[in-house]
Amino acid sequence: MTPRELKNNLRKERLALRDALDPQARIAASLSILEHAGEAIELSPDTVVSGFWPIRSEIDVRPLMVHLQERGARLCLPAIIDKETIVFRAFSQAADMIGTGFGTSGPGPDAAVLDPDIMLVPLSAFDRGGHRIGYGAGYYDRAIDRLRAKGKTPKLIGIAFDCQEVASVPAEPHDVALDAMLTESGFRIFGSGIDG
Repeated sequence: MTPRELKNNLRKERLALRDALDPQARIAASLSILEHAGEAIELSPDTVVSGFWPIRSEIDVRPLMVHLQERGARLCLPAIIDKETIVFRAFSQAADMIGTGFGTSGPGPDAAVLDPDIMLVPLSAFDRGGHRIGYGAGYYDRAIDRLRAKGKTPKLIGIAFDCQEVASVPAEPHDVALDAMLTESGFRIFGSGIDG
């Protein structure tokens, strides 16, 4: 089986487990990630943090985003521009939300496009080494590549439920490892790229 086929199998398996979680457990987990990382994520004034509006059965990162904004972060959300590209649009709680592709919501095209310093990254599966499996479209991998080509080195924090952990994620050349992983059971730092 190829790495891509293995990833597809792991993606389906872990998303099915995530979908089966009790709605009350999802709410509790979303509040837990705030407790684990609300103060642990180091911010300087005007640090740009990309979050995401949860879709389907994703963990709800909005309480954490609000807290980071209260601590001085500037927030942005992803918007799909075409089949290859996402950009990150400035978000405020007063912003009108529109459909921004892939089932997500975010600010409209009038919002400023920002380059994140910290990215809260959605995923379908992860391992204890910081490797992730996304949803298969590659938007985040390409966005990270574009940021790095501009000389940016965003800190990558995966966000998921514990049930999405797998023993090992098959590696492919384009894969980008996470700096940290945040689940309902804690905030794990993989390298020296994140303070906290």
